[in-house]
Amino acid sequence: MTKKAKNIQFYEAVGKRKQARARIRLYVTGANKSITLNNMIIKSGEIMLNKKPIFQIFPTQDDKNRYLLPLKLTQTEDRFAISIHAEGGGKTGQLDAIINGLARAVEKVDPTAYRAVLKKKGLLTRDARVKERRKVGTGGKARRKKQSPKR
Repeated sequence: MTKKAKNIQFYEAVGKRKQARARIRLYVTGANKSITLNNMIIKSGEIMLNKKPIFQIFPTQDDKNRYLLPLKLTQTEDRFAISIHAEGGGKTGQLDAIINGLARAVEKVDPTAYRAVLKKKGLLTRDARVKERRKVGTGGKARRKKQSPKR
């Protein structure tokens, strides 16, 4: 006997920064304002990052202001139950990837209304700067010149 698959509607986007990647899913909640994923109940307005509440991984108020910015600009803070899977890089890279992914996912909900607001703040643009590779013949860094002999 096969399991009956639930038809859960969500908007998905991927954000990237340096080596970090974040997959964001905005779940549209029903009448009970919550959704069940992998035996976890996520209420509308909650953000789960790698199966933990996001405030456990990013506890500071500054971080909270940064990751909620795309939702505050579009006034969709309590509209979705949000699931995030972040991997690679460090904490700052992952946070920037989450912000980029959240902005892209929110933009998919209503492109005509939200795109201009998010684009103006620069949240839809991926920061393409990555660490430059080390070249052979330099003194250990990417662009450093070898020290010349004094005599």
